[in-house]
Amino acid sequence: MNNDNAKSGWVPKVAVFFGFFIMGFVDVVGIATNYIKIDFDLSSTLANTIPMMVFLWFAVFSIPAGILMGRIGKKKTVLLSLALTTLAMIIPFISYTFPTVLTAFALLGISNTVLQVSLNPLVASMFKKEKTASVLTAGQFIKSISSLSGPIIAGATASYFLDWKMTFVVFSVISLLSVLLLLFSKTEEYGLENRQSTFKSALTLLKDKYILYCFLSILFIVGLDVGINTSAPELLMKRMGLELSRAGLGSSVYFAAKTIGAFAGTLLLLKFRPLRFLRYSLIFAIIAFAALMFVQNLWLLLILIFIIGFTCANVFSIVFSFALQKDRQRSNEISALMIMGVSGGAVILPLQGLMNDNFGFSAALSVLLLCLVINLLLTNIFKENGQ
Repeated sequence: MNNDNAKSGWVPKVAVFFGFFIMGFVDVVGIATNYIKIDFDLSSTLANTIPMMVFLWFAVFSIPAGILMGRIGKKKTVLLSLALTTLAMIIPFISYTFPTVLTAFALLGISNTVLQVSLNPLVASMFKKEKTASVLTAGQFIKSISSLSGPIIAGATASYFLDWKMTFVVFSVISLLSVLLLLFSKTEEYGLENRQSTFKSALTLLKDKYILYCFLSILFIVGLDVGINTSAPELLMKRMGLELSRAGLGSSVYFAAKTIGAFAGTLLLLKFRPLRFLRYSLIFAIIAFAALMFVQNLWLLLILIFIIGFTCANVFSIVFSFALQKDRQRSNEISALMIMGVSGGAVILPLQGLMNDNFGFSAALSVLLLCLVINLLLTNIFKENGQ
């Protein structure tokens, strides 16, 4: 490492990790949807188009973002995504109508897709290969803190300014600071190439069973994540008779567990092999989820939800690191495919709904348990690079 990099090495690292905090802004769509629904007196169906406007773009823009990254580089792609986030966050404050809100969240979804595709390989390229899983897990920990902060910031602005839309101003200012910090930082990238790619070259990677299984693993773990966040309140309502306002505690416990789990994973992955860590995490998660299917005690349910969140907190980052290490020369295309798997996780929710309507809530939970079991089985293919 040269002297310039040694002198300024910590600044670009802070700058890129700041990007993970901005990445968590996408989760503000949850609390924002509730405010917007009331402000515009929307039906539930119409209100649900807001999170859809965010989630849709992971399927549409993942590969184009990878192609763009190959042409202009990782840092410039991250800067572009952060600038788009800044713009997206200020739109609802300037003009607060339902069409402008949809436009803002569509832009947020696009910017977040580009950010997730480009930021992970940029961070991975700044550290040694053996630290990839740990540093990406650290990034997820920072993102989790941001996700937890969203509802708190929205509540604080609503109370202090008597206008919850000030939340967008706060997020826009933070995003702008992130742009400036990274713009004036000198980043050094090692090992991962800015190889130009096409749709065809990216999709052909799925012919590699290793990459395909990484993709499927991310699809199922994101499906589990979305499913738990949706099912936890319903579980507490059905089992314990809680009202929705109190049943939301289930989701809060899950988010808190993910945050703590990501922090613990950042430290533990410096000492333990990622593959072994992944397998034990999934085994404990499966045991906890199996118990969750039968428990009728509130405190035990919350403890089990916490264990599931804690043990699953690092699956995404570990599998993502495995995929990047498989072929570091094609990191742009691999990153794009893995982020496309985030959108694929949405297929789990309709499947859960179908099972719930036809066979009951326990059958819907079984879908999530199956996601965990499949993920554990997929770890057999990770021996090649996971050690």
